[in-house]
Amino acid sequence: MKDTLRKILICGIALLTLSSCRAISSLLHDDDVVAEVGRHRLYRGDVSSLIPDGASDEDSLRLALQYINSWASDLIFLDIAESQLSKEELDVTSELEDYRRSLLKYRYEQRYINERLDTLVSDDQIDEYYQDHIENFVLEVPVVKARFLRIASDSPNLGVIRKKMSSSSIEDLAYADSLSYFSAVKYTDFGDKWIDMVSLSREFGVDYAELLSSMKNGFIQTEDSYGKTNVAFIADFIQAGEIAPVDYCHERIRNIIISVRKQTLVSDLERDLLTDARDKGRFKVF
Repeated sequence: MKDTLRKILICGIALLTLSSCRAISSLLHDDDVVAEVGRHRLYRGDVSSLIPDGASDEDSLRLALQYINSWASDLIFLDIAESQLSKEELDVTSELEDYRRSLLKYRYEQRYINERLDTLVSDDQIDEYYQDHIENFVLEVPVVKARFLRIASDSPNLGVIRKKMSSSSIEDLAYADSLSYFSAVKYTDFGDKWIDMVSLSREFGVDYAELLSSMKNGFIQTEDSYGKTNVAFIADFIQAGEIAPVDYCHERIRNIIISVRKQTLVSDLERDLLTDARDKGRFKVF
């Protein structure tokens, strides 16, 4: 009798446990299954959380299918790999440990750098680096100081703006800028900043070599098929193969100097850690 009661009690507990597990699973995944690969299931909520608010039905469907296919592809590859690879090939313990070490080292290095890196670079430091490495700053493409105008071809202000934008007078340039604000599609003044010809040629939609060949008296002017005229006045010009001006290289040099500082910090950190470990007897070479 006692054995019978014990069996009934055990069965009852098992049923309650199973029921509880199902209830928990329902709470966690009380959602429609949208895809399945073997024992793995993808739920609608997992997919819908990735769809940005305001997306159209078409975009939502496309994004959902992309994610579902990517999810399935990863799992299918994993299943095949696990079934086809040898026991030795399946063992990724060493690789995971190497990755863990590299990741932790990288994170600490970044924290160390962020706490100590001096990001202030003076103009004198930039000039000094420029002079010491001037052979590294040969131009691959021409650079210019220019003013660019896009305006309707039949605009009565085209001629006036064209004339004023080529002036060296502050008043004339201010007038060109003011008049362009009301009548031009676009007006950009690069007169005090060097830009490469590739960037300027994008405004015209042609190759920069073709653009330069059409320059007359400092002006480049084209008309497009939409009734717009594009005008550039070249205030200054340096050919490819020449040394780039220091102000054109300013940001590049600043990034180089900061990069060198980062490398120095990391090298010093590694050296100091080794020295400290030797001094404390934690690192020994036999």
